[in-house]
Amino acid sequence: MTLRNLISPEQRRPRLRELLTRKNFVRIIEAHNGISGLIGNNAFLEELDDNGQAVRVEFDGLWESSLTDSASKGYPDAEIIGVESRLHNISQILDVTNKPMIVDGDTGGEASHFEYTVKRLEALGVSAVIIEDKVFPKRNSLSEDANQVLEDPQVFATKIKRAGEVRIKDDFMIIARLESLIAGFGLEDALQRARQYLKAGVDGIMIHSKKNDPAEIFAFAEAYERLSDELGYRRPLVCVPTAYNQVTEAELKALNFNVVIYANHLMRASVRAMDNVVKSILLNKRSLEVDPLCVPVKEIFNLVGFTDVKEKDAQFARDQGVAAFIPAAGKSRRFEQPKALLKINGQSLLENQVEALTRCGIRRINVIRGFKKTDFPPVKVNYFDNDEYEDTFSIYSLFQAQEAINGKFLFINSDILFSDFVIKNLIDTNLDIVVAVDGSYKHHKHMQDKALDLVISKTAVNADQRRLVNPFNQKIVRIGKQLDIPQAVGEYIGITYFSEQGAEDLKTVYNDCLGRTGNFHEADSLRRASLTDLLQEMIDRGYPVHFLEFERGWIEIHNPQDQSAAETMLSGGEGQ
Repeated sequence: MTLRNLISPEQRRPRLRELLTRKNFVRIIEAHNGISGLIGNNAFLEELDDNGQAVRVEFDGLWESSLTDSASKGYPDAEIIGVESRLHNISQILDVTNKPMIVDGDTGGEASHFEYTVKRLEALGVSAVIIEDKVFPKRNSLSEDANQVLEDPQVFATKIKRAGEVRIKDDFMIIARLESLIAGFGLEDALQRARQYLKAGVDGIMIHSKKNDPAEIFAFAEAYERLSDELGYRRPLVCVPTAYNQVTEAELKALNFNVVIYANHLMRASVRAMDNVVKSILLNKRSLEVDPLCVPVKEIFNLVGFTDVKEKDAQFARDQGVAAFIPAAGKSRRFEQPKALLKINGQSLLENQVEALTRCGIRRINVIRGFKKTDFPPVKVNYFDNDEYEDTFSIYSLFQAQEAINGKFLFINSDILFSDFVIKNLIDTNLDIVVAVDGSYKHHKHMQDKALDLVISKTAVNADQRRLVNPFNQKIVRIGKQLDIPQAVGEYIGITYFSEQGAEDLKTVYNDCLGRTGNFHEADSLRRASLTDLLQEMIDRGYPVHFLEFERGWIEIHNPQDQSAAETMLSGGEGQ
């Protein structure tokens, strides 16, 4: 579900003001991490209105609470959790939701600190921040015996004014939370503070109480209307009915409250549920009895989007219908077996390649073997043989499987490991022929003993461009080993994508060249040509060949040192 909640910060930020203008009353639910954000964001039910029509009932936005954020990390709510940690948590919730967010900003800290917090919250797409008029470090307002020290109202008003001046747009709201009732200072103190904060430019007022009886909250709401009339303008009024939870939304609307925040209920519910589960497991010495208390794993998959990932991967495979061809026939001067059979963390290089391709939805995998062909494992691939491997090279091997080249395919050297994103990005270009290159080759000292296949493009690549280059204007004019290094934009890494048309063009050009004798570009004959030689032939004939640049996600097994490096990468997860 997470990728279904796509929204930009610019789209999200003004939604709270828009909802308040349109509905005049919004309900907000607490979220303390990504999954609670998803639950609150996606929750809804249907009711019948007075006309018998079905209407959707849901939360209008999310409350990122300092209490529940701190509690989720195992810390008390005393402004111990730093701003960076709070911003990280806020960002995680925003990443998977699409409703407006109000952030509990505690006291806001020093005025200069709060200015930077406002700037960063606004950039993230947060709709509002609420800060309370206590002295840093605050103590949670619902505590029965905590010492509540209120800030000087002039100091707090100055903090509000300064923060308002650093906002880029007025759609980000700064709301003042009055703690007068919490501290026992009474209604008049709360009203005097509200007047001062409103004159300082605050965008809303939140009145808070820890009494079970809502009388003082109701009294403030009535007085707030008189204050608004006196000032000649009115700002939204916010309440948090945690203690006085018998009050209904209808009653709050009647008193002209505009925002109701259910401020900590998802955290409290999760603590109760987790406590019941762990005690049951300890009691019964197994987990069978807690099944009724737990959602099925499948429901978690659906909630966080894993089901969507699987469906998209399956659709990707159906839509693409891509095959893979891996020429693995030749001998190596540095190894006594085909490179495809080299072990990387107990598994052959070929088996690693097959696993990566399978994760990308590619199951038509064709391997052309030659040297020690009987040693190749019984993996799920189609084997073709090149028994003339000692006198031929990769293009000759590829066309031993010509009968299977009947649509889109990937040409992959047998001596490389690669990540899924390399394959998916190549296929996703929708171009006819795309070569994967690495622009960081100049910095690879371990490659100096190897003649690199280099690429020269039609247009120069700006060093300031992002490393994943837009392929649509990046055509290759030269490819091969005998190129001037300073002119090259990258090294060919041994993976090329051919569309259905690209595959047909490749076969056409190859078959047209079969009668040619003598040198074939950098090879001494077509039989001993590499794919780069045939690609250069196609370029010379006017066929467009593009490149896509990657700066990581692959490694070539050129020598035993590379084999050791690959084992280290895979064991540490690098490049996956």
